[in-house]
Amino acid sequence: MADPQIEGRRAVMYVAGDDPDARKTVAGLAEEIGFEPIEANGIASARLLEPFAMLWIFSAYKFGFGRDFAFSIIRKKGAR
Repeated sequence: MADPQIEGRRAVMYVAGDDPDARKTVAGLAEEIGFEPIEANGIASARLLEPFAMLWIFSAYKFGFGRDFAFSIIRKKGAR
């Protein structure tokens, strides 16, 4: 998380919370430090993010990636 850009691509950071203003603030902070923030809506969405973290941890240890990798989103041109 100290450097969320790898080979010119930004790591994705999902943000979930019930307060839309707070969510936007946190997404803005994530973007300021180099992440690609994606607002995942309400706090109920956080439950979907927990397995994502488990996959990251599994990959770090099981596949030997260590901490020097990140997830990113690849979009077709013009897609939002």
